[in-house]
Amino acid sequence: MGGVRTALYNYLYAKQRGGDFILRIEDTDSHRFVPGAEEYIIEALSWCGIKPDEGVDENGKVVETASEKHPHAPYRQSQRRDIYKQYADRLVASGNAYYAFDSSEELDAKRAECEAAGQTFIYNQKSRMTLRNSLTLPEEETQRLLRETSGWTIRFKMPENTVVRMDDLIRGHVEINTDTLDDKVLWKKADELPTYHLANIVDDHLMEITEVIRGEEWLPSLPLHYLLYEAFGWEDTRPRFAHLPLLLKPVGNGKLSKRDGDKMGFPVFPLNWVNSEGETYHGYREDGYFPGAFVNLLAMLGWNPGTEQEIFTMEQLIESFSIDKVSKAGAKFNPEKARWFNKEYLRATPDEDLATAFVPVLESKGFSVTAGTTDLHARKVSSEYVRDIISFTKERATFVKDFWTIASCLFVAPEEFEAFGIKAGASVEPKAADNRPKDPRAKEYDDSLTAPFLAKDADKFWKPEIAALVSSVSEYVMAYQGEWTVAAVGESVEDYIRTNGWPMGKVMNAIRLALAGSASGLGIADIITRIGKDETASRIAYALKRLGTQASL
Repeated sequence: MGGVRTALYNYLYAKQRGGDFILRIEDTDSHRFVPGAEEYIIEALSWCGIKPDEGVDENGKVVETASEKHPHAPYRQSQRRDIYKQYADRLVASGNAYYAFDSSEELDAKRAECEAAGQTFIYNQKSRMTLRNSLTLPEEETQRLLRETSGWTIRFKMPENTVVRMDDLIRGHVEINTDTLDDKVLWKKADELPTYHLANIVDDHLMEITEVIRGEEWLPSLPLHYLLYEAFGWEDTRPRFAHLPLLLKPVGNGKLSKRDGDKMGFPVFPLNWVNSEGETYHGYREDGYFPGAFVNLLAMLGWNPGTEQEIFTMEQLIESFSIDKVSKAGAKFNPEKARWFNKEYLRATPDEDLATAFVPVLESKGFSVTAGTTDLHARKVSSEYVRDIISFTKERATFVKDFWTIASCLFVAPEEFEAFGIKAGASVEPKAADNRPKDPRAKEYDDSLTAPFLAKDADKFWKPEIAALVSSVSEYVMAYQGEWTVAAVGESVEDYIRTNGWPMGKVMNAIRLALAGSASGLGIADIITRIGKDETASRIAYALKRLGTQASL
């Protein structure tokens, strides 16, 4: 999520100012290379509607050959390795960098020695003069090691007691003394690749980058990057920097991690991701989120438009986004707010589009959607029937998949719930988790004894005297000759119950239990007018047979 938010803010900033958003694959750290990550990044950005102006072609491939549209190719840093070495050599020649020949074993021994003395080892202007590098070794020895060994590196020579003055678009003016900084590695002979520090500075200069918006974790590197621009003589073309606040976990303190998502049941990846160990992490796309809702969610994590508006299209975000309204403080992620964004996007989506999105769900359940008439027993539903269901249930849904949960009784009779994997009470609108301790005095219910009917509802509403009244209502519906609309049928059934002096709430709940498997959910007239008289009578007859006239469970 954090990486996509960073890309989104860069994209909004660039588009608002008529600039270009460039995608560059930074793969110079051979130890952290992840197969498939490049394709994943491109697909994730595409799903979010974030389209790079440079770096990716129309087929979703990283551009390797320069052209008028992609003048700075290749955009994969591992294919630009020959470029970086000459700039590293340039720093050595100007005295801003040096060769270091210390082995990892030697450096580990030095760290252990410092730890034993209660100190922290830092490769800096003090320690460098006690180590094996071109600053301490004779020139002849230095040249020999360069020719005959492959473990050496090029380190930046951090100046002594120098105040680096920096400006950040979010955090303002920052100053730091170089005596607190270390001599970072810029280039490695072992794989002949640069580190992030050198590669990014060189590429940002060559690609004419004017603004760099990145995560807060890179803020400690800003002094080095400022000094690199000075060492190359590029101060006049140095981009402006902005460091975004961290995304924080929903509960407690600390940075949001995939472990938080696993623990609390929400995705932290835009798309499903399978790591090198074969572990799968679910994504927002696969969980049913609209890309616009996900983008809207990310935009509001750290940025405030300064108004009451919370729902934005991409075009509105481009128009409204301002880097000076990005917070310095970390942004706490709220999973329920993420669901709220999706619910709002679903409500705003045309019924026709939602119906189209719902078709694959129905097909996975064995239904075919046709232009003809609806025949539930034949597992055929018309497009009009689907649109109608979407229209009157969309206020209850958060995801497209919820339409099946909420309205499954409009496709399948309770008698067939088990065959479709529908649990008792499935049509009840999902509620937020209740973490309150369970009352030990509360009655325990076993839905298997009453399935497909919810046990607690059957116990509460399916009484002998009420069951008889439900049967009478079934006969009344079969004989009904009035207007076949939700309003007319609903009013007529209620008038019938009221005229007979029957308890309205108890009878209506028992009818809904028979029709949908639970006492709560869709309106009774909503169900009856859609499934028809015969299906209504059939379901009530099945409930009478399955539940009988028992007084309690």
